[in-house]
Amino acid sequence: MFIQLLKENSKVSLLLTVLRLYLGWQWLHAGWGKISSGKFDASGFLYGAVKNMSGEHPSVQPWWGKFLKEVAIPYVDLFNVMVPWGELFVGLGLILGFFTSFSILMSLTMNFAYMLSGTTSTNPQMVLLGMFILVAGFNASKIGLDRWIIPLLNKMIFSKVNTEQLSQSAPRT
Repeated sequence: MFIQLLKENSKVSLLLTVLRLYLGWQWLHAGWGKISSGKFDASGFLYGAVKNMSGEHPSVQPWWGKFLKEVAIPYVDLFNVMVPWGELFVGLGLILGFFTSFSILMSLTMNFAYMLSGTTSTNPQMVLLGMFILVAGFNASKIGLDRWIIPLLNKMIFSKVNTEQLSQSAPRT
């Protein structure tokens, strides 16, 4: 019943838009701050996270620490680009209501990556709010560009699929 309310109620769509704008601003602000400073370097954060995977009560689980050591740290230059631009694009997507479901999914992915790395900050709050937007699906982006983009994409994709299916099932002479 609650999920149906999130997915279908037009009044809830307005509340979801407010949540989407709030989260979008948080991501946009964080990403732009890193990009505009020109000084963003994730290596300190990554090394700190790896350091926190030891001890009696580690804040970073060994499996995640292994990922950080074997993937993130060796490719830190790539992460130095992906993190700020990812935050910026997720923020823009959420603010504009453009590919909202994908944007919120990437938002949640980044939030969980930060929490798995041992930092809390506003990430749990952002995850909770993001879950409402993700579950609401299209209703969260009715006041946004997805209102026009998603139906257009559906029409383009499904009309092409139907045309291909018809041509394959037509009798051959």
